[in-house]
Amino acid sequence: RGIVCTHAGGLPPRTRPHRVSYDDVMADVVARTTALAEAAVAAGVDRERVLVDPGHDFGKNTRHSLAATRRLDELVATGWPVLVALSNKDFIGETLDVPVDQRLTGTLAATAVSAWLGARVFRVHDVAATRQTLDMVASIKGDRPPVRSIRGLA
Repeated sequence: RGIVCTHAGGLPPRTRPHRVSYDDVMADVVARTTALAEAAVAAGVDRERVLVDPGHDFGKNTRHSLAATRRLDELVATGWPVLVALSNKDFIGETLDVPVDQRLTGTLAATAVSAWLGARVFRVHDVAATRQTLDMVASIKGDRPPVRSIRGLA
């Protein structure tokens, strides 16, 4: 069994943020999630079964969640594997001014950025589109060859 250490800004999960503020949201994400991860290991959870999650929209407003995405490499740099759960989040809807059923494009954009910055686990709703997005990011980074490469070779 494993555990996901999710940042919620000190609030109970699924609490709607109200005028929440941070001096530095990503510093708080890194400090709290890594402390939780270390506590999990100290309690006997196998280190290889611990993930950290910046907790998009949990104890954060839209600007905080955008910053957490933009600065995700800081959490990746801790060495803990990073999980992101971006599908249909409020920060995507508020950023693009779209309802839940129109958030796939924004979700995939945030997913691509997160993958580029080093996230390794993705909780998603639209598996096929996300898989294609992650495959494309991996190919651009040079971590995955194209499935076919015939253009310009004939």
